[in-house]
Amino acid sequence: MTITMKKTAIILALAAAGVAFGANAASPEPFKVQHLVKMNKLHSTALSNDGTKVVYAVKNIDDNGEAESDLYLQMIDGSGEVKRLTSMKGTEHTVSFSHDDKKIYFLAARDGSSQLFELALDGGEARQISKLPLDIEGYKLSQDTQQVVFNMRVFPECKDLACSADKFVSEAERQSTGREYKQLMVRHWDTWGDHARSHLFVAPLNGETITAPVDVTMGLDTETPPKPFSGMEEVTFTPDGKYVVYSAKAPSTSQAWETNYDLWQVPVTGGQAKNLTEANKAWDAQPTFSTDGRYMAYLAMTKPGFEADRYRIMLRDTVTGQEKEVAPLWDRSASSLMFASDNRTLYVTAQDLGQVSIFEVNTQFGDVKTVYNEGSNSLVGLTQDKIVFNHKSLVEPGDLYTMSLDGQNMSRLTEVNKEKLANIKFGEFEQFSFKGWNNEEVYGYWIKPSNYQEGKKYPVAYLVHGGPQGSFGNSFSSRWNAQLWAGAGYGVVMVDFHGSTGYGQAFTDSISKDWGGKPLEDLQKGLAAVTQQQKWLDGDKACALGGSYGGYMMNWIQGNWNDGFKCLVNHAGLFDMRSMYYVTEELWFPEYEFGGTYQDNKELFEKFNPVNYVENWQTPMLVIHGEKDFRVPYGQGLAAFSFMQRKGIPSELLIYPDENHWILNPDNLEQWYANVLGWMDRWTKK
Repeated sequence: MTITMKKTAIILALAAAGVAFGANAASPEPFKVQHLVKMNKLHSTALSNDGTKVVYAVKNIDDNGEAESDLYLQMIDGSGEVKRLTSMKGTEHTVSFSHDDKKIYFLAARDGSSQLFELALDGGEARQISKLPLDIEGYKLSQDTQQVVFNMRVFPECKDLACSADKFVSEAERQSTGREYKQLMVRHWDTWGDHARSHLFVAPLNGETITAPVDVTMGLDTETPPKPFSGMEEVTFTPDGKYVVYSAKAPSTSQAWETNYDLWQVPVTGGQAKNLTEANKAWDAQPTFSTDGRYMAYLAMTKPGFEADRYRIMLRDTVTGQEKEVAPLWDRSASSLMFASDNRTLYVTAQDLGQVSIFEVNTQFGDVKTVYNEGSNSLVGLTQDKIVFNHKSLVEPGDLYTMSLDGQNMSRLTEVNKEKLANIKFGEFEQFSFKGWNNEEVYGYWIKPSNYQEGKKYPVAYLVHGGPQGSFGNSFSSRWNAQLWAGAGYGVVMVDFHGSTGYGQAFTDSISKDWGGKPLEDLQKGLAAVTQQQKWLDGDKACALGGSYGGYMMNWIQGNWNDGFKCLVNHAGLFDMRSMYYVTEELWFPEYEFGGTYQDNKELFEKFNPVNYVENWQTPMLVIHGEKDFRVPYGQGLAAFSFMQRKGIPSELLIYPDENHWILNPDNLEQWYANVLGWMDRWTKK
């Protein structure tokens, strides 16, 4: 399918769904951040074991910003009415069906503590089935629903939950404020370490209230599931219910400069855990069993210390012990996997050419078939003949769909933002490509302003993604939402430069040890190409903006492409690679990207260090940072701003004391966009 055909198919599908698009919408208004923060959010979806119904949660946000989240039941064949299952204050989440589909389980904090609830689907109120002194953060059910494994934060030296609960209380009441540490890491993402760890607990589901679960990771000093972004996808029961398999670092592994996560198997009664993947010194993740228990599939990287390596699909025969890589020639990195009912076929999601696509993988022969490759998709479940999945795109916040196993007969299940989307005018978008570094094909997206008029030229918002191994693709973001710039009258351009994900591992690898090389060339050639292809884009009135690595690129552009833009916006950007190395928390990241520690490879750190090129800085820049950002501490942003102020370069600073690497508070997000768009208007719309 060509790029143009893809765009046409997207527009037709959205038009059929009733989404206001371009000039055909009936009196809609341009998309604004005030719309974004009030979008309803679909989450916590579960497919019944018989494949006939789904339960999902919807966080509904009214015009005043007040939120209410409840659970709903719906038949996947479209029959019957959608049934609301809960109406309590607070948020129910992490839903699962019992093996006979007569009950659902979920987490809620109805009494102030996150606990496990059970709800019979034939009527009645939900019943709290755990009464524990600590919060349950996530859980998984055994295949027969006779057991549950869940994670809670405890102190490894404690022998029971009461001890951990008392220690949390005593720490909160302590008069002194100093934190004491003997080793890295001392803080992670946005949280200082409190010496507690996430542990796994197993308890029976026998109708009695859970009060004394078994800590099957007793004494473990590492996290499971790994924090801050992993969840219970890293934990599972074996189908016979005798063991729990989970991903965690070995006790002797450094938390700060190694990525050697292994899969461990421990009896449900507790005891010694067995390392199932000891031979692999890189990252192992997401253990997934076939329902008959014959096979365990999981994801595995091969490069120690590299967090953006290709996730290979591995398959272990639990009877013979033999193991193999499935589809070794498939050059995509799987992000999730699920066994079909035949216990031999896997359905997998992976980034692919600006999309997050669904693939069918034959575990015997390694054949890979593309099932669906439009937008950003996540698997919910499989029936005998259908896939249930969540679908997002640049113009769709996320809804549930079904389709046949071959990708045909796509049908929408939910429209959680139907009324809100009906009043919004999105900008038309299209994927494009050009010849970038080394004359290699590079892809990107452009979006027309939502008020686009033929024959007019529009200023450019040039969005640069972070990661750097990331992608600004065909998805709907709750933070950096490209349609907001289109709604403000900008033509939006996003380029997946060398180093981006979804274009093969060699393409992703190409940025390592070359942060300021190939990506900058791609960005320069990409802007030149798209403004040549799309004459309505005014390349002389362009502003570039990015966060994290994208913010680094704003600092790099200042010193190495200082005549390319009217203005820049730098969110959480790296300014001095030397000081950055010594204050970031995940040391494995800079040590892989720059070939070792700063002492090992000073020359490369300094070659691509923005601070070494400040004499060339001249472009007006807005700097934004969060004080709780421990990935790129806020001193990096403050240093860039201080230099520009001292040199007289037009510059402004926006600091958030309560935000981390991201902007999560809706009120702060509105302020963020007001400042960003106001800054861009000042320099591009004179």
